[in-house]
Amino acid sequence: MLELYWMCLSGGVLFALVSIIFGDVLGDIFDGVFDALSFDHVDFLHPMVLVGGVTIFGGSGVMLSRYTAMEPVPVALLSLMIAIALSIVVYFAYVKPMKNSENSTGFSMKDLVGKIGEVSVPIPVGGYGEVILRVGAGNTNQIAATLEQVDIPAGTRVVVGETKDGVLYVFPYDKSFGNMSRL
Repeated sequence: MLELYWMCLSGGVLFALVSIIFGDVLGDIFDGVFDALSFDHVDFLHPMVLVGGVTIFGGSGVMLSRYTAMEPVPVALLSLMIAIALSIVVYFAYVKPMKNSENSTGFSMKDLVGKIGEVSVPIPVGGYGEVILRVGAGNTNQIAATLEQVDIPAGTRVVVGETKDGVLYVFPYDKSFGNMSRL
């Protein structure tokens, strides 16, 4: 049983070293390969939690086997409980907060097509106004023109129909039907 513990411990340490040294390169190589196996809805299956749990299982098994007089089955059960407990700590102390902090303020103008915003500066026919859109964790103000050749007053909800040369071309959002007026 001691060999299993050593294998788990050394495998986890090796995984950590490979991740530190070659993490970016391997991430670029395997980018998207595992999307079919994505467990986005099961966050606790994050590699850091799983490999960390295996490493902790191995390390606690080695220590309990060498420094206590416990039998192999209680050592395995206690090592498993320690690994589960510390994996939960790793998940809630590191993985979940880091996942929640992954907000980007970067966007492409093409990403704005189909988004609903609000006119902050009136948009005249043949002229330009300004629209506020929610992007990621913040808002962005963009120059806008009308697609339907109608004046759009400030405070009107609009939908971005297309973008061209850094300008959003918008049309009013029809609240009475709950859909867009262009459809």
